[in-house]
Amino acid sequence: MSAHLDDAALLAAELLARRWLPRQHPRVKRALIDADLWAATQDRLAQVGLRLIDNLYADHISVALLRPAEATVFGEAGLNSHNNLDLPRDAVSLLVVLWALIVLPKRERQQARATQAEGEMQNDMFGKDKPVPTAASVSPVVPYKALLADFGVQLGKKTRLDTNLKRLEQHGFITRKGEDIAEGPLLDLLLDYDALAPRILQGALTDVLSQAKELFGHLPQAMTQPPLEEIIEDDEPEA
Repeated sequence: MSAHLDDAALLAAELLARRWLPRQHPRVKRALIDADLWAATQDRLAQVGLRLIDNLYADHISVALLRPAEATVFGEAGLNSHNNLDLPRDAVSLLVVLWALIVLPKRERQQARATQAEGEMQNDMFGKDKPVPTAASVSPVVPYKALLADFGVQLGKKTRLDTNLKRLEQHGFITRKGEDIAEGPLLDLLLDYDALAPRILQGALTDVLSQAKELFGHLPQAMTQPPLEEIIEDDEPEA
């Protein structure tokens, strides 16, 4: 028996099948400017305990569990763990390191360019709204050899690091471009920037950031103190 599916149902179905969709996807582009379609999609997902995840600074959208559904799905043991994706602790540590190396400088560049564009608009009587730069255009890449040299000892050396990089790639947090590690579709969606950034910027990195002009160049030595476990303990990726 076939049934007609409206755009909200199709968008929800495609998100469930693919896990994430680019913001340039035709149906996603429409939903981002059509409040009714966005609300209808949210309603469809809510019926199965899910919600849309969107971030102006990310190039994709995704889905995650509604908070009331988490206890039933994961149970108390799952909710009290340091993550709900069954990642080992060293994989979560690696995830936080890569998030700091990629998302923090990316977000800084996006906000700086958006501020610059806003200033140009104020001087242009016929200026049009300019979007935030895409993640792909400003997101830095992390050289694998540099990551291994800076964090190999803390993150289990080469074999363990390689294993966890594969895990993060499979979950959509990163992509690999030869020897470089780049932002994946979910890196800036499933980790809470507002909760995680202050703990990194005001904690492990505070001394370095007070002196450094370039965040990326000074980040590795700063992230080794204090131990990464202290940073990630309460910051878990959403499912």
